[in-house]
Amino acid sequence: MAVADCGIDSGSVRILSNDFEALHVVADWAEKCASDTVEVTRNQTEEHKNIQVPALSINPATYTVAIVATNSLVPLLNDGLVRPLDDLVAKHGGQLTNSQKVIVDGKIMAIAFMANSQHLFYREDVLAEHGIKVPTTFDEVFAAAETLQAAGYATPLSSNFMPGWNIAAEFVNTYLGTGADFFKPGTAELDINNENGVAVLENMKRMLDYMSPDWATFDSNAQKPVWEAGESVLSLSWGSRAGAYIAEDSPAPEVAAATAFAASPALGDNGIPTAALWWDGFTIAKNISDEDAEASFIAMMKGISPEMMAENPASAVWLIDGYQPTKAASGVIDGLNKGARPYPMLPYMGMLHTALGDNLAEYLQGKESAEQALADVTAAYTTAATEAGFLN
Repeated sequence: MAVADCGIDSGSVRILSNDFEALHVVADWAEKCASDTVEVTRNQTEEHKNIQVPALSINPATYTVAIVATNSLVPLLNDGLVRPLDDLVAKHGGQLTNSQKVIVDGKIMAIAFMANSQHLFYREDVLAEHGIKVPTTFDEVFAAAETLQAAGYATPLSSNFMPGWNIAAEFVNTYLGTGADFFKPGTAELDINNENGVAVLENMKRMLDYMSPDWATFDSNAQKPVWEAGESVLSLSWGSRAGAYIAEDSPAPEVAAATAFAASPALGDNGIPTAALWWDGFTIAKNISDEDAEASFIAMMKGISPEMMAENPASAVWLIDGYQPTKAASGVIDGLNKGARPYPMLPYMGMLHTALGDNLAEYLQGKESAEQALADVTAAYTTAATEAGFLN
């Protein structure tokens, strides 16, 4: 790794993040700031959300930088574990646009550098061979899947249905597509145990007819090899993964060349994509020295610099000045243009996400009704939200 002149005399930069290509690139560029007097290390793991609160709660914090998404910032804010960045932005953040500054209660608490959402991945060649138009609704997805199964594709559809965070995200994505809200207006009282919630669960269960019998093992990492093997033709996955699916060094170049992207399908005829819009960005830990905080901010400015973006234009939908969308960004951009809704940045949304992740698998396995699953979710959420003081 070439050492860059980052203007850091000394300090320790310790990065915690999720584990996918775009974040690898950002960390690679931040590491260019390492020197004899500047340490730059990283831990990139899918367990980052479980690690971040305890790791930043100790003093000094285990990590100086936590790379977060829309929802994973909230617990750090709730516990006061990240510092305002206004002074560092004024001193070192001249490259940032206003849209990158995540402002909470009047203070800059995070710097966003990429947009993300789940969307439809599809095989152009296979759809064309069977006379199938790119699906824009789930009814069209299921019709396409029927045709593909009849043509010999046993499991033409894939998605992230692993119990826990992934299956909860699928529910959230689909529920957003109904146009309804998760909570009663102005309150933390849950409002999903209704016809919208039932419709979402029934749609998810219908998807299983066209998915692998091992659906409960599927997260984003599990989907890619199945796609490259040609087993699935339609997939709902993350925009942040799209670049790797079409990369020139793909182990399945013919599949990569025929892979294309579109907005997530609508649930009904309202046209709203079943996907949450997210941002990914970074925070600086509170329980660290000012020296390490400044070193970390400067290194992350290198990590999300226009120079990094120029060398890696297809790795993400960058929220960096000068970004021009690539093919890999087309699914996220299509969803944005069609009105995909943002993931709710509410302090109690994480409790709902956990309750969903813990209580949906039994319904999908045919062990209980949709109404019972939603009742279980509501009970688990209500208990957690009451204990946290959001409900009386």
